[in-house]
Amino acid sequence: MRALKYAVIEAAASLWRGRNNAILAVLTIAAGLFVLGFFLVVQTNLQHVVARWSEAAELSVYLADDVTKEQQQGVAAAIDSSGLAASREYVSKAEAAKRFRQDFPDLAGTADRLDRNPFPASFEVRLRPEARTAGDAVDRLADALSKTRGVADVRYDRRLLGRLTAAIGFVRGIGLLIVTMLAIAAALTVANVVRLAANARSDEIEIMQLVGAPLAYVRGPFVAEGVLQGGVGALLALLLLGLVYLIGKARYGREAAADERSPEQVM
Repeated sequence: MRALKYAVIEAAASLWRGRNNAILAVLTIAAGLFVLGFFLVVQTNLQHVVARWSEAAELSVYLADDVTKEQQQGVAAAIDSSGLAASREYVSKAEAAKRFRQDFPDLAGTADRLDRNPFPASFEVRLRPEARTAGDAVDRLADALSKTRGVADVRYDRRLLGRLTAAIGFVRGIGLLIVTMLAIAAALTVANVVRLAANARSDEIEIMQLVGAPLAYVRGPFVAEGVLQGGVGALLALLLLGLVYLIGKARYGREAAADERSPEQVM
């Protein structure tokens, strides 16, 4: 305990003497850990969102404005006969406009100023659980529906989810590259700070070795110095991450908690 106390006191004194270099090292460590934590938090939440959307994968069939009743019934029959739909819901143009106003209240005034309702009627198809692994069958159904008279467009969540997964992989790669570079920079900075401290105390170290001081008293302060820099940098990174998390939760938490919609409905 005496050696530990001596190491901590000497390390704190050394850091204070070279506080400019120490602050640089702490900030570099904090930046690296903050970026690492930020990418991990973002990646984890994106994976949760994609997983939730995957469980609620839907096929959205948008009808043309001039669709007839017979064509609408034909589209509904094609969906029911596919065997892939667990349920389907018809959304009228008025209901689509109402949902838009609820989801995007800031843009509701813009939609109200238009001469006509720009939102198409649609069928929202909830797929069966076994259809999630039958991607080819759903693709064939989507292609067949897109060629059906009275259908303006077909959107399949799985395709968008595939692009989101690829984007997450790209972000993960960029994040790992940045974190690796910052980790190397932090390690080099700490090593240089400790090396400078060792050079500044070279005479003292030689005297301690000559009088037979234990190795723990010679090397202990430098080890404690690196630990202190890393600990302060990690604490600073955690505080910043906590602040960012609280700001994000206050701004988007309620919407994210209540939002169980599919990506097509969100977009």
